[in-house]
Amino acid sequence: MIRSLLCSTALLIAGPAIAQTTGSTAQPQDPSAVAPQSATPASPATPATPAAPAQAQPAPAANSVAAIVDSEFPAYDANKDGQLDQSEFSKWMVALKDQEMKSTGKTLAPAEVTAWANGAFTSADADKSTAVSKTELVTYLSGGAG
Repeated sequence: MIRSLLCSTALLIAGPAIAQTTGSTAQPQDPSAVAPQSATPASPATPATPAAPAQAQPAPAANSVAAIVDSEFPAYDANKDGQLDQSEFSKWMVALKDQEMKSTGKTLAPAEVTAWANGAFTSADADKSTAVSKTELVTYLSGGAG
């Protein structure tokens, strides 16, 4: 079951982190850069109504990453200490990288995957405690570290 969940969510959570470490230049589209649609002027008989203020919505991608981390974290936290040491973290990242390579058809030598996982650990361990907490992992996989 964990493997199937990992397979179905690998690109969702690995995308930002992998893009950070592989030099991808893809940038999310800035909604403010989209050309505004031309508005039809209101007729004089119809008063213009002010637009309702936009309400802040939680970022769905970050919420999805947090939910996946919450469900998958125990499977990789082998010593059940609530954090991932480098070995535990690397197992998870290597599994994600393997899924990414299978889905894209790209390959890396095992040494390159190991080097990538080591770099990912260094980036994810924001407080330099030699372990990655759930919070650090969510931040890293959401693209907030590195």
